[in-house]
Amino acid sequence: MEDKITYFEQEGQVNTDEVLALVKEKAQALGIRKIVLASTRGETARSAAEAFKDSGIQLVVIPWQFGFATDINPFPRELVRELESKGHLVHFGTMLFHTEKLYGDKTPQLMANLLRIFGQGTKVCVEITMMACDGGCIEAGEQVIAFAGTASGADTAMVLTASPSTKMTRLKVHEIICKPLLQAKPESMNA
Repeated sequence: MEDKITYFEQEGQVNTDEVLALVKEKAQALGIRKIVLASTRGETARSAAEAFKDSGIQLVVIPWQFGFATDINPFPRELVRELESKGHLVHFGTMLFHTEKLYGDKTPQLMANLLRIFGQGTKVCVEITMMACDGGCIEAGEQVIAFAGTASGADTAMVLTASPSTKMTRLKVHEIICKPLLQAKPESMNA
């Protein structure tokens, strides 16, 4: 079997429009009806809502949890209401790979670092899929597409079978739709 993976030369927001087009194409080809996406300040969620308008696809938007970086959550409350009025879901769940202070265990950070060797977006796609399943926004065993980015926007997308964090080994990454092409940095090769 052959399929294509799109590799981006740059990370981040510059790829968002192409990611949305690739995700829409893949969702239609596979008959996937739910898309899980990360959106910190709402720009990516707004772009996705416009891109998937009238497609029959439900977005599951995962912003930062409350209190993550600041006391004020940067995701606009009016956007939550707007998305929900269009049939989409917004879930402010616990960011699973940032719980070491709560549990006193370095395992979540180790898992995050391991996933980051494939790129920041890969780590976030896995994390938000489990968060969405933990929050009841998607079903365990449901096939979804997740997309996320590096710093802002979107640059990584994949097809996954969802699983809650309590049964993480059941989560499966089936296909990588796109991701940044990670370049080796000469100064880091000696580390």
